[in-house]
Amino acid sequence: MSSLNAESTAYRSALDVVRTVEPRVADAIAAELADQRASLKLIASENYASPAVLLAMGNWFSDKYAEGTIGRRFYAGCRNVDTVEAIAAEHARELFGAPHAYVQPHSGIDANLVAFWAILADRVEAPALRKAQARQVNDLTEEDWFALRRELGNQRMLGMSLDAGGHLTHGFRPNISGKMFDQRSYGTDPATGLIDYAALRQTAKEFKPLVLVGGYSAYPRKVNFRILREIADEVGATFMVDMAHFAGLVAGKVFTGDFDPVPYAHIVTTTTHKSLRGPRGGLVLCQPELADQVDRGCPMVLGGPLPHVMAAKAVALAEARQPTFADYAQRIVDNAQALAEGLLRRGVRLVTGGTDNHLVLIDTTGFGLTGRQAEQALLDAGIVTNRNSIPQDPNGAWYTSGIRIGTPALTTRGLGTAQMDETADLINTVLSQTKPGVGPDGAPSKAKYVLDPALADRIAKQADELLAGFPLYPSVDLG
Repeated sequence: MSSLNAESTAYRSALDVVRTVEPRVADAIAAELADQRASLKLIASENYASPAVLLAMGNWFSDKYAEGTIGRRFYAGCRNVDTVEAIAAEHARELFGAPHAYVQPHSGIDANLVAFWAILADRVEAPALRKAQARQVNDLTEEDWFALRRELGNQRMLGMSLDAGGHLTHGFRPNISGKMFDQRSYGTDPATGLIDYAALRQTAKEFKPLVLVGGYSAYPRKVNFRILREIADEVGATFMVDMAHFAGLVAGKVFTGDFDPVPYAHIVTTTTHKSLRGPRGGLVLCQPELADQVDRGCPMVLGGPLPHVMAAKAVALAEARQPTFADYAQRIVDNAQALAEGLLRRGVRLVTGGTDNHLVLIDTTGFGLTGRQAEQALLDAGIVTNRNSIPQDPNGAWYTSGIRIGTPALTTRGLGTAQMDETADLINTVLSQTKPGVGPDGAPSKAKYVLDPALADRIAKQADELLAGFPLYPSVDLG
């Protein structure tokens, strides 16, 4: 049976089984595929996993509890879970050149929490246990336990500010990380939008964090991880990198040398579903001295791992080790740069004036719009993006003044640089024809907007025509 027939048969059969129990769910699954096929998806954090990855998640591993680690489970009967977790970890180590990999985290925030607590356990808990001559925390006296708890909650973190492109999980108050750490941020140069390493170094010397976090979710340039490691060493900080957004560019050897975080960081976290093109989940890479602490992610932070997702991670990581993945990763960057150039030629303002990676950040104030207005207007025209803060954002984190766009998903579909220029033209046309709206009281609104429905329909048809030559999941025919 051909791959086309096998995959179509697999998905049709799966939906038929679901439909016997709850047809509405089966219909929603089919509708989601139709929607994704019809959408010009430019969300930088989304991608399309392969049929093999998706199928690997729907299996009997979902029924199995497997708390603990390979060979050290709190449940019996985990032989096969050990196999898939070991395969996933092996692929992760080989793909990234890391000494140790932990593939259990369910998400990026879980991976970050595992990393944070591994660092705290290594830097704060372990010395306290040695001082008390205790083997584990349960052996501490009440007085020593109280003192340790207080010390664990009195540590400092330094990470990139949200408006400069950092992530909520890097110590910000609405997130649990901000409740764990005394946090301070480093930003970017107001004139260039680029990281000011000298200012970062000065902040680190003044603040003296336990943890220095590198990585971003909306910074369109490379980061020099060698410099960040030097700064961490100068102030005695553990250097952690969250590469959730650009892990695929590291795996594909587009980011090498000073721009590859793995040789420089003590600990690296990532998701597996963005530029890595895998299932929704996370993983942690670390140096040997942190391996034991990281492997205690369960029960330290996590509950039972998801063996079916670890199976899908193993498949995705195996895919990323194929030579074709390096070509894919390079095309992501080529497409992002072509998209940025197309927007710049049309007079669109971009944060930092371009991109080195997979994402582009549009300053929507050039159109007189908030990010929320721009996001919704583009959605009306069949272009899926997300609003995002820009440096020194006047509209805050909800309405924002930016649109973040990225190329991993469209690159997976096969679109190239020529199509990126067409995409830039569609985006510019929509935004230039969108006007701010007013609220019920007649006052200017940061959410409402005015866009001619006929123009939105025309752009949506053009987007559909653009995508027609690049079918999504061509091997899957639901009939």
